[in-house]
Amino acid sequence: MSKPTPWILLAILLAWSATAAAHPHILRLADRTEISFAEMINDLKDARVVFVGELHDHDGHHRAQLALLDALRKAGRDFSIGLEMFRKDDQQALDLWLDNRISEDNFVEIYNQNWSMWPKYREIFVYARDFRIPLVGLNISREITRQVAAEGFASISEQQSKSLDKVACTIDPTYMNYIRRAMGGHGGHGDSFVYFCEAQLLWDISMAQNLSQHLETRPNARAIVLAGSGHSWKYGMPSRMDSGASPDRVILPEIPGRIDRFSATEEDADYLWLDVGMEGWTAP
Repeated sequence: MSKPTPWILLAILLAWSATAAAHPHILRLADRTEISFAEMINDLKDARVVFVGELHDHDGHHRAQLALLDALRKAGRDFSIGLEMFRKDDQQALDLWLDNRISEDNFVEIYNQNWSMWPKYREIFVYARDFRIPLVGLNISREITRQVAAEGFASISEQQSKSLDKVACTIDPTYMNYIRRAMGGHGGHGDSFVYFCEAQLLWDISMAQNLSQHLETRPNARAIVLAGSGHSWKYGMPSRMDSGASPDRVILPEIPGRIDRFSATEEDADYLWLDVGMEGWTAP
């Protein structure tokens, strides 16, 4: 095993220092009690799948994710990291990265075909490589989700449908209301909003299926899923998982205008991470 680089260890230390510096800063939604990071980790140790939501461009969210990964690894848990940021069909690149058989430059070239903002995610990818934590691509073709968002699920071809492993995409008013809330009340009206909801649902179902298939190959393993906040709400990807993958836990960051300490309930998530600062993972 390669040793973690000093700056990775420094990032983890800073995150842990923020945790210990002041009073608890995590809201447990079951009883609306603020608890410590250690209390949350103690609960997460027994979960099969933990969904950790994020705003993709938020430095604080990624540093909090890194601290959570480090805590669960130190607790002796065997887990994979499920990624919205990589497509399933590019899994080979993740495997090469994990085995240190691809240069960073070459890996980033493939990464950029899947996602963006490499500097914000680099620490997590390096940490996974250093500690040999499997990385799992969950996403589907961006072209398909864009097409569905523009023209609806009915527009996909038979060939595209085969690549989606017989996914059905039927939305209802409850799901549409959830999408509006997850977007802060925005989303448009009419067919355009219906198509957008279909694209989101297709995304949620497909990523949940890909994760479930991975877990079937590792019956004793757990998974930590890093995905956008909207996909990570309980009514998003978590509700689409096979029953054999539960129990689940969902951690969402507090996002004013979408989900906050006043509006969040246990139906949305299990924990709400409060005030994760843009410049780092800050204590209150």
